[in-house]
Amino acid sequence: MATVKVILWKHDQKADGSFPIAIRITKNRKPKYIFTGQYVQLKDWDEKEKNVKRSHPNATRLNNLILKKLSEAHAIVLEDETNGKDLSTKQLKSKIKHKGRQVSFFSFASDRVKTKFLKKVYSVAKSELSILFNLKEFLQLNPSMPLEQAIEMIKNNRKQRVSDGRTGKVTVFNHIENFSKDTKLYFEDMNPGFLGRYANFCSIYLGQKSRTINNQMIFIRTLFNLAIKEGVVDAKHYPFAGDKHKIIIKQGHKIGLEREEVARIEALELKPGTSIWDARCAWLFSFYFAGMRASDVFELKWRDFKNGRLFYAMNKNEKQVSLKIPDKVLPILEYYKQQKRSKDDYVFPFLKKANDRDSYDIYVKSKNAIDLLNKHLKRLAKLCDIDKNLSNHIARHSFGNIAGDQIPIQMLQKLYRHSSITTTVNYQANFMHKDTDDALEKVIGF
Repeated sequence: MATVKVILWKHDQKADGSFPIAIRITKNRKPKYIFTGQYVQLKDWDEKEKNVKRSHPNATRLNNLILKKLSEAHAIVLEDETNGKDLSTKQLKSKIKHKGRQVSFFSFASDRVKTKFLKKVYSVAKSELSILFNLKEFLQLNPSMPLEQAIEMIKNNRKQRVSDGRTGKVTVFNHIENFSKDTKLYFEDMNPGFLGRYANFCSIYLGQKSRTINNQMIFIRTLFNLAIKEGVVDAKHYPFAGDKHKIIIKQGHKIGLEREEVARIEALELKPGTSIWDARCAWLFSFYFAGMRASDVFELKWRDFKNGRLFYAMNKNEKQVSLKIPDKVLPILEYYKQQKRSKDDYVFPFLKKANDRDSYDIYVKSKNAIDLLNKHLKRLAKLCDIDKNLSNHIARHSFGNIAGDQIPIQMLQKLYRHSSITTTVNYQANFMHKDTDDALEKVIGF
């Protein structure tokens, strides 16, 4: 049985000497605390009655607030025990904090985005924050507005957010704070019909492809599962169950360069020290190491190279990697060694101006460097007469394409740094065509 009490939290004193008022929920000897946002001096707190003394100028207002919070907490605990749900203290806290059945989707989502950001998973935090902005645009859409005008307005809103972010006028935490207070969207509102309309909005107004739309649906589904687990929304409102909204992931084609096309990039004469030269070096370096991710390439330091091997931790999953340095990498390292200042210096120039002690600054500059890299790679493709979308990620596809079925799948798993061999099998299936090509030829080649 859970108990609910009002306490004065004496472990966090403000500069003016006041302490926060909190609601304590205890179940199975495990306490959780919900802070009311109100503070009082110790002299104004009645420890016996658990309320604010009359000596406080706002005693009546504060005590009414405490009584309201206490009543809400007792009602939810009673509902839990009556229905036999046996929620944990964490689930009870979440349900009380969000005031019952209806929970703001934006508020719940902002907590997750904030956690991701604080854990320095910036790419996930930023992409999920973008989804919240997409949902906000959808809710604000005026159906009577001409399509072209609405699309232009959405684009301008995005440009303004980017500009405000670059100038420091608005931070990520400002956006998170705003969403935490936004009550325009609730989990209960997000039924299959809502999700279908939102998917159409993403396609028509945002110009998104099915994969991007599905990623947003996966994010919404994840939040629903978390909210149901924490007891803040009833499972009956889950819009992805049974024959409701379905997320269908279509397998796209992965196209890599041929060996001869890579050779053209290697042989192209470029002026050393130029931006396009750096882009070519970074792309080839990635290719030579089985499609190493661009952000990992940018963050390499001279200390990561020891005894003819490369040692680094992948940004994506923190997996430790050790690879022999291929002979083709040596000239690249030899060139950049001229700019080496110490063993802690970056090998490539892309992050030279980044603040080593600021992980977010490294993330931002790395993201900007990837955009610049892709811009120069498109120039490289034209110069090398390559009719493919040359990008940083195609280095990985190119390695897979050239490897084909010549290398055992277990070895490719190690080179790709995949946790599961199933992932490697599915990935490499994009580049293994010999059997199907031979079978087709046997039928039509008479």
